[in-house]
Amino acid sequence: MLSKKAKYGLKALLYLAEQPAEKSTLIADIAAHDGIPKKFLDMILLEMRNAGLLLSRKGKGGGYALALPAERIRIGTVIRLLDGPLAPVSCVSKTAYRPCEDCASEQACRIRLVMGRVRDAMAEVLDATTLADVCRGTGGHPMVLNYDI
Repeated sequence: MLSKKAKYGLKALLYLAEQPAEKSTLIADIAAHDGIPKKFLDMILLEMRNAGLLLSRKGKGGGYALALPAERIRIGTVIRLLDGPLAPVSCVSKTAYRPCEDCASEQACRIRLVMGRVRDAMAEVLDATTLADVCRGTGGHPMVLNYDI
């Protein structure tokens, strides 16, 4: 499940992507627009700045702006940065692999097999979708999803 941290980070990036490229935006403006607690947003934006996704300016006209074009910021990158690996279980993670303590054999584990497919499907969609795709409302991925839940 997507954490509030990642959801707020994505909302902030979307807001910044819709601003003129040369304009810096105040944290207070982003927080007010998206209903995000300012202190929490400050921590999230700092983390994204340290990762190279955002630029920050101090003083008059200061604030945050995207460090890269929205076409180059992948949703999967943002989620991994803010939430960690996409894998639902650690034994299928490509970035934070750890063997399961309760599994006698990874090769024979049927749960691992399906969770690996889940990880791959999530990564395929999230890594194929850019911030620009989401701004345009296209989603960036041709896969048709049916949510009968």
